[in-house]
Amino acid sequence: MALTDGTYRLGPSTARLLIKTGRAGLGRRAGHDLTIEAIRWSGDAVLVVGDPDRSSVSVTVETGSLEVREGTGGLKALTDADRAQIKRTLEDKALLHAAEHPTITFRSTRVTGTPQSFEITGDLAIKGRTRPVTVHGKRNGDGLLRGWAIVTQSTWGIKPYTAFLGALRLADEVRMEFEVARLEPADGPR
Repeated sequence: MALTDGTYRLGPSTARLLIKTGRAGLGRRAGHDLTIEAIRWSGDAVLVVGDPDRSSVSVTVETGSLEVREGTGGLKALTDADRAQIKRTLEDKALLHAAEHPTITFRSTRVTGTPQSFEITGDLAIKGRTRPVTVHGKRNGDGLLRGWAIVTQSTWGIKPYTAFLGALRLADEVRMEFEVARLEPADGPR
């Protein structure tokens, strides 16, 4: 994928957004490390290769579009019923308040580095709270743009999920990842 100056449209047809969770507590062996994917989202990237400070990224994710893709570890395999229950829990008032806060947004405030290794600093808004986040990215030899950021749930008022009277809980820190397979010009066909 050639990286040239321009404005590009982002979304599920060209990229993936993932959230990866971990486990904590005495009962952590019973639970699963989850990979959750946002399936309805959109964004724009303005790319100025020679002057990254003029580049920008904005992304909007539908809160209710988070789907469990994988669950590893645990004492038993993750079932479809487990996936459905996790989705209900994610959307519940205790976690993301999907009904009251239907979107999660990220707006860059600064881009630094090169297309091969870059950082995007910006404002992440979850549940009506906006906090700064730094996304670390790189372009691999295969041409894909990949990156990640660590998000501490409690910073946004999210109480990490617990079970078994708190013996099993999700770690407060989750890893958000992206992978861009191709860039689609914003003025191209929709």
